[in-house]
Amino acid sequence: MNAIYLDNNASTPMLPAVWEAMRPYLCDRPGNPASSHRFGRQARQALEDARERIAQLLDAHPDEVLFTSGATEANNLAIFGLIGTTPGAILSSPIEHPSVVEPIRQLTDRGFRLVSLPVTSEGCVDLNAVTIPDDTRLVAVMLANHETGAIQPIEALTRTLNGKAPFHCDAAAAGGKMPISFRQLGVTSMTISAHKFHGPKGIGALIVRRNTKLRPLLLGGHQQHGKRPGTEPVPLAVGMATALDWSVQNLDAHNTRVLGLRRRFLAQLRSHAAPVILNGAEDSGLPHALNLSFPGCSADALLMTLDLADVACSTGSACSSGSLLPSPVLAAMGKTGDVLHSAMRFSLSPLLSELEVDEAARRIALCVNRLRATSGEPS
Repeated sequence: MNAIYLDNNASTPMLPAVWEAMRPYLCDRPGNPASSHRFGRQARQALEDARERIAQLLDAHPDEVLFTSGATEANNLAIFGLIGTTPGAILSSPIEHPSVVEPIRQLTDRGFRLVSLPVTSEGCVDLNAVTIPDDTRLVAVMLANHETGAIQPIEALTRTLNGKAPFHCDAAAAGGKMPISFRQLGVTSMTISAHKFHGPKGIGALIVRRNTKLRPLLLGGHQQHGKRPGTEPVPLAVGMATALDWSVQNLDAHNTRVLGLRRRFLAQLRSHAAPVILNGAEDSGLPHALNLSFPGCSADALLMTLDLADVACSTGSACSSGSLLPSPVLAAMGKTGDVLHSAMRFSLSPLLSELEVDEAARRIALCVNRLRATSGEPS
């Protein structure tokens, strides 16, 4: 068996059916959806069909779906586009993705202040500790965490906020992996990204509630009501709709399968690589994400060793993987010392086989035990 890919929270392999759906609009139907001729009309029809399908799958209206280049652009568009110009409080959690953290950091340089919502040891926003300042201008809390899979209490937060300020929800880690109703969440805007659910890279969407004032980041065109101008990438939109459809239609079966793989994988590691510490809840989060600490191992050394053993995983968000600093997500959860510095993220997929999971666990246990022996730690 060759390389085993356990980094599906960073990106997923694109489905063959997605490529087949995209191919005509890459090769045979090259029209710009803004053009009036037959090729343009073909492109426009495909684009709007994709928009309608995505809206239907997420319980939104088609005119609420804005196509973007991915989750980073969508999060930036929401945060800068919703905030307004009068400084005040921004409520967010310390476990957000860097594409939310960095725009908020820039806003604090402009006079806004960050109110950080505390999280529990399992990585969920602590509702008992939430207070809403009178001058709140924006709330930004993700739907599910990209490192631990912890699902956040978004509906309860929107009820607590009671419409006092716009609420942006980054659902990039959750899209295609759990039931999502944009309407039921009660948020102002929400982000998804196609390559997180077996779609193409280079496209995401920002879902924005009707009649919401949103300032564009980009200028220069009338497309998408002027909120996100630029020629829409028809093949990528078609691919995203196809992938999301596949993911949502098979959601129950996929999650049942992945939960079984997760339990199998974790049991084998606990048997052959103990001590293994699970950072997060045992079963209540997204089943795809497993954040595990291996005391006695350095995460950076283990990552390199596993790469040589042909097991792909990560130490956290792919957008910050170049950093040697400990995970801010785990630090916010109260993890310290060896638990914090030996943490690895494994993210599964329904496309994985039991044989691959078993072999991955075997290789990981060998690497962990070898590193512990080298460092003098017990194995």
